[in-house]
Amino acid sequence: MGLKVTDSFAAAEAGTVHEPASLAVFVAESGPKGPAPPRLPLAFESFLYLRPEHQALQPATEPVLSFYLEETAAGLTVAQLHIVLDAGSSVARSPAQAPFGAVQLAAGVTVKQLHRLLAVAESTLQQGGIRKLVLRGYPFAYDPAGAAGLAETLRQRGYRVALAEQNYHLDPCQGYETRLHPSERRRLHKCRRFGLHFEQEPPFLLPRAYDFIRACRQERGQELSLPLARVQELFQRFPREHFLFSVRQPDGEWAALTVAIQVSARVLYNFYPASSLRCNSLSPVVMLNEGLHAFAQASGMVVLDLGTSTLDSAPNASLLRFKRHLGGVAGLRLSWEKLIG
Repeated sequence: MGLKVTDSFAAAEAGTVHEPASLAVFVAESGPKGPAPPRLPLAFESFLYLRPEHQALQPATEPVLSFYLEETAAGLTVAQLHIVLDAGSSVARSPAQAPFGAVQLAAGVTVKQLHRLLAVAESTLQQGGIRKLVLRGYPFAYDPAGAAGLAETLRQRGYRVALAEQNYHLDPCQGYETRLHPSERRRLHKCRRFGLHFEQEPPFLLPRAYDFIRACRQERGQELSLPLARVQELFQRFPREHFLFSVRQPDGEWAALTVAIQVSARVLYNFYPASSLRCNSLSPVVMLNEGLHAFAQASGMVVLDLGTSTLDSAPNASLLRFKRHLGGVAGLRLSWEKLIG
């Protein structure tokens, strides 16, 4: 869209809000290598999807603007926001292609400080001809205080909730089997009796695993959101954050599979769970989640994200019930939008 942002512009915009002189907003447009990294170290661990190197893999033909709230006295970046511009539709959004985007912030960042970041973002977008901003937030379970602070700031700034979703997660610090509904506990015991077992698979099996997951989804009239090449690229670029887990039958055949993503040191996301209809009587996904729960617990994580439960943008009643039967804890995930022009 031809928008060029400079440090002096960002400093001038930031100075319009009465805040300590040590607080500043750094704005940078993406370059040939992708979105710009922060110029000061982050005061928090960035979620995987908000890291510039992951943003660079998200398909976006338009520029990405990165906004970093800096505490210059401490020499730290305390919040970040990456926005993809679409001059053709006058809409900007975060993320480009990922489960979520929006603002991630350090502990202790106030609503007033978030106002500064968002004021600069909105003003910058307006000057570039953008008329609407759409933000998809992370599940509240990832950072309850941060998500609540962001929600309150957006409410005060006139954003409306475009979509409110129920997101379920398991707490790896609590026992898995004790929280199962009796019917799911019986299915887990049945899996054990039939000799099914949980495994972590090597990444070289990804093409075959992808075919299995896709076939299972197609049996249910569903499609995968990413092509194989994209999933392979994510495994190659982020090998420590992407995992392939399975439940195998005694004969070695797969009964269930999933791609799991470590979003942060605290969060494991069960991204692509699937099982064949021929295994419905065993419900091997219950054992699959038991294995993920154990993996997350051993890794010191505090959230096993089971995701939202929608089908064609409407609640999927059977999936909601299954996640509740797994002992899933319901939480919020909010998407916001605002007309800024």
